[in-house]
Amino acid sequence: MGGFYAAVVVRGFRRFATYRVATAAGVFTNTVFGLIISYSYIALWDQRPHLGGYTEAQALTYVWVGQGLLAAMAQMGGGFETEMMERINSGAIAVDLYRPADLQGWWLAADLGRAAFQLLGRGVVPIACGALVFDLALPASPLVWLLFAAAVALGTVVSFAIRFLVGLSAFWLLDGAGVVQMTWIVGLFFSGMLLPLNAFPGALGDIAQALPWSAMLQVPADVLLQRRHGADALLALAFEAGWAAVLLAAGRLLQGVATRRVVVHGG
Repeated sequence: MGGFYAAVVVRGFRRFATYRVATAAGVFTNTVFGLIISYSYIALWDQRPHLGGYTEAQALTYVWVGQGLLAAMAQMGGGFETEMMERINSGAIAVDLYRPADLQGWWLAADLGRAAFQLLGRGVVPIACGALVFDLALPASPLVWLLFAAAVALGTVVSFAIRFLVGLSAFWLLDGAGVVQMTWIVGLFFSGMLLPLNAFPGALGDIAQALPWSAMLQVPADVLLQRRHGADALLALAFEAGWAAVLLAAGRLLQGVATRRVVVHGG
């Protein structure tokens, strides 16, 4: 069965690899927005040096890491949840339930394949461009990069788990577009994509960093910037793993309720 899910991951990767023009356009867009946000950060850090505990170089690195992870975390669309909702509304989800694979496992494997391609196809080039234009605080230690990769992987699972819950909401909603859009807005704010969560004032910052969305950018960025290192880096990974486990369990529970709903209605 492990080989089956591995094949689904590869299929998800290849599916998005076919969209070469869209990928190139995405790289261009991420790079342009990275430049715009970078110069905004430079102006902000000139007025507020060490805002959120970051140096200017660290803040700029944070910007480009965010642009590199934006598509991989599906923070502005491009994930599976819309397709899943369409299949639920059309009744095609009944076919998915007959597959020799768990519904959650199938979509997770497919989404991991998508995320892997987006990370390589749309994430690497913008960060490289940012490093050419600005003096970024990128680490030299391979261990830090390894911990960063682990943080990104766990953040991707957290992102999937949230969006899986959103997708399942279509079993009860006639139109899930509003839920999807609200998820994007909340995710962009509480992931730290607009501004590092460390810069949020008081209790708002503490709450934001405790929420699962921080696993999508804030935690990986802080690991890469070595603001969380050693035992603290391992605690950061445990934080992400904990949220992934909780959200996946919630998705499993809701999937069971939704499946019984399909059976009751004769699906």
